[in-house]
Amino acid sequence: METQHYKLMARVGYFSLLLLIPIWHLWLSPPLLGVSPWLVVSIWFIPLLFPLKGILQGNPYTFAWCGFLALLYMMHAIVIIYSAYLDAISMELAMGILELIFASVFLMGNIYFAKYRGQELGLSIRKKKK
Repeated sequence: METQHYKLMARVGYFSLLLLIPIWHLWLSPPLLGVSPWLVVSIWFIPLLFPLKGILQGNPYTFAWCGFLALLYMMHAIVIIYSAYLDAISMELAMGILELIFASVFLMGNIYFAKYRGQELGLSIRKKKK
């Protein structure tokens, strides 16, 4: 695959998460126990806005640290899947699986785009020998 394919892969995962979070928590499966859906959306949506500029500009450094952000959403999805499976809540289970898929695509695209684009630009994290 070309570097641009990995960038597209990361962007698809990223924008899919941006769409999924509000749709999930505001319409498809609002939170229970009297918690405001807007609070839940804010908690999960705002962190996704931090890398928006770098992702749109194609900055490999942004894609590199976005891997950590993708891991947060993967952990959230795994917890949701596990708890929804135990409680037999089908909508939450489906949303958790979707979030896991989108976060995985986002993570893989981030890793490979940052790696290959960094190589194209001659960037390295290794110290050069003297």
